[in-house]
Amino acid sequence: MIEACLFDLDGVVVDTAKYHFIAWKALAEELGFEFTLEDNERLKGVSRMQSLDILLEIGGLQFSEPEKLAMAEKKNTLYVCYIEKMTPEETLPGVEKFLQELRNAGIGIALGSASKNAPMILERIQLSGMFDAIVDGNSISEAKPNPEVFLKGAEKLGVLPENCVVFEDAIAGIEAAQNANMYSVGIGDQETLGFADLVIPGFEGFTVEKLKACLPFPQKGKA
Repeated sequence: MIEACLFDLDGVVVDTAKYHFIAWKALAEELGFEFTLEDNERLKGVSRMQSLDILLEIGGLQFSEPEKLAMAEKKNTLYVCYIEKMTPEETLPGVEKFLQELRNAGIGIALGSASKNAPMILERIQLSGMFDAIVDGNSISEAKPNPEVFLKGAEKLGVLPENCVVFEDAIAGIEAAQNANMYSVGIGDQETLGFADLVIPGFEGFTVEKLKACLPFPQKGKA
C-alpha cells in the first residue's frame, strides 16, 4: 500500500521558478551575458551552487570559489526578496486539496526539496502544517538525481522506500525517485517526464483514489 507521498517544492507545490529565473537573469546581466528561459530549464531540481556553475558555463566565465559563493548569496538575496511577498494564492491549483486527502487517508506527507528556502516558502503559503517531515537543501549533501533527499524523507516518516510515491516536475527529481526505489509521478508533460511511473498535468481533479488506481501495489521491479 501507499504509506507516504513525498513532494518536491518548486513547480509541484508552488511555482517559484519565475522568481529563480528573475534572480539568475539579473546576475547574468550583471556579468555581461544573457540568460534565457530555455537556459533556466537546465536548473530545474538542481542545487544553488550547481545552478551557478551551469550559469557560468553558459556565460563562458570562471571564478574562484569565494567569488562564486558571493554570487550565489547575491542571487539568493534577490530571490528571498520575492518569496517573502508570497501568499497562499500562489499555491498551485489542487495541491492543498490533495494534501488534505492524503492526511484524511492516513498517508504520510514529506517535502523533499533542494531549496534552502523551503521552510520560509511553506510558511508564506500557509502549508507548513500539512507536512509531517521536511527535508531541504539545509539537511542534504547530495543533489538530485542522488536519492538522498527522498531517502531521508522516508526515514523521517518511518516508511520503506518501496511504499513511497514521489511527485516531481524535473527530470533529475524523477531519476532521484527511481534511484530511491520509489514510485514517481511527473508533474508536467508526457514528452519530458514520460519515464515516470505516471505523468499528470497538475493536481486539479487528481485524487488519492486515482493515485491508487494508477499505481497498484506491488508493481514489477518495486518489490
